[in-house]
Amino acid sequence: MAPINVLMVGTGEYTTGFVGGGMSGSDKKVGVVGLTLFDLRRRGKVGKLSMVGTSGTKFPAIRTCLPFLSASPIPHLTLHFQGDHLRKNISNVYNNLDISFTSFPSDSTDRDPDAYLSAIDALSPGDAITIFTPDTTHYPIALYAIRRGIHVLITKPATKLLSHHQHLLAESRVHKVFVFVEHHKRFDPAYSDAKSKAKELGDFNYFYSYMSQPKFQLETFKAWAGKDSDISYYLNSHHVDICESMVPGYRPVKVTANGSRGTAEALGCVQETEDTISLLVKWEKKSEPEKVATGVYTASWTAPQKAGVHSNQYFHYLAANGEIRIDQAKRGYDVAADAAGQIMWYNPFYMKYAPDEEGNFNGQTGYGYISFEKFIDSVTALNEGRVSLDQLDQRSLPTIKNTIGTTAILEAGRRSLDENRTVEILEDEGVWELK
Repeated sequence: MAPINVLMVGTGEYTTGFVGGGMSGSDKKVGVVGLTLFDLRRRGKVGKLSMVGTSGTKFPAIRTCLPFLSASPIPHLTLHFQGDHLRKNISNVYNNLDISFTSFPSDSTDRDPDAYLSAIDALSPGDAITIFTPDTTHYPIALYAIRRGIHVLITKPATKLLSHHQHLLAESRVHKVFVFVEHHKRFDPAYSDAKSKAKELGDFNYFYSYMSQPKFQLETFKAWAGKDSDISYYLNSHHVDICESMVPGYRPVKVTANGSRGTAEALGCVQETEDTISLLVKWEKKSEPEKVATGVYTASWTAPQKAGVHSNQYFHYLAANGEIRIDQAKRGYDVAADAAGQIMWYNPFYMKYAPDEEGNFNGQTGYGYISFEKFIDSVTALNEGRVSLDQLDQRSLPTIKNTIGTTAILEAGRRSLDENRTVEILEDEGVWELK
């Protein structure tokens, strides 16, 4: 069977590293999605690639400013550009990696929010899309693709609403397509090892997590920060999912949220944009409801500009017979350079951008890369009839079915903030609701 074709929906930081007319100032300067898929194509795992955004006029700047991206100014036509900039940055970095793709809409189109429709229509059943767009757009884009037999990878959170999440699950079963939520922290070697060890520590008792990004990220996200989504959906989603995957014998039953405000507003975000959000979650053991546990998940996008890390991220897990602590910000690898004026802690375990000894991209062991490869391998196996959707769910992958609890917690947290109350989570034979 020929490799699947993949459409990248969204042309921003995570896909291309392109933000505000130039390279991102974050740790994703050349993106993640595009580079990963270009390399998976080099390895023969994917076929034709395409990309769609809301503004076609961005594509010339993306091609000019970024070393890894090129496309045709004519929709549906793929070209290979050989300009000095691209030749210099690709040839000298990743051994002439093929970075061609078809772009939607045309370069002359200033804005077309529905361009994803024609881009998805250009695919065939069994192909796939990746969705890295504002949270409110995940559901309609994914639903359109699913109903056309297209497999879907969605960035976290899968959806903002629990009802939308469950609808996507139902539709994916009707149309027999795989929907995967890009919870890459599940593939972090420390986190995945901790998940395994947690099984040996007895009943779940307490989980605390913290994740942050520096204030300059609000410039990247100002179009939607505080309007369409919040920092809890964006960052707490990582550790809520990790906790849910570590304690499959427990279910969340109650959420109370609290938020801090002031800094984001002063930086130009809309009124009432939270700087930091904490979720207090009550967990209940499914087989023994009298046994309960507590989870506290905190996320902030107003961390210091020069903290030495792009993202602080750590958690503490306490169980009946032991505990686990992980700090994935400072990993024993720091670099001090005069140009930076400070010590920097880097994370090559997420995306390793240094080439190998032959000049090829060498980041296949990064958990950011592994997440996409798991999706592509699963889709290929499903298309070839070697695995079923139920079997993929049983593998503890972050499938649309295995991540319902995370969406329930995140929406309950948002409701708790908006309505100033505790929100209950009910689940009966796989059907979830908030009260």
